[in-house]
Amino acid sequence: MPVGLLLKFENAPRESYDEVMELLGIDPKRSKSNWPPGLLSHTAGTTADGTLVVMDVWESQAALDHFIHDRLGAALQKAAINASPQLTRIEIASYHTTPTSP
Repeated sequence: MPVGLLLKFENAPRESYDEVMELLGIDPKRSKSNWPPGLLSHTAGTTADGTLVVMDVWESQAALDHFIHDRLGAALQKAAINASPQLTRIEIASYHTTPTSP
């Protein structure tokens, strides 16, 4: 069963997100990048008050846990993001993606 993850980082600039993605070896503009196994979708952006919000859908809790423990934690430390994000786990009731046109 897929699980969702919502992360909120207060007062985190967009540059912090870019730095973490670079440390993870992920180019958000390319579908063929070093995306973690089990990640079904990823969205990130900032709100009007400067909160960085990341929304992911994972194929399983195990895939999410593996990514957090093996990759994300180290990248956040290297980027000197010391504040713990507000983390919300979401039990997915429905998940749909719209096919892209060729």
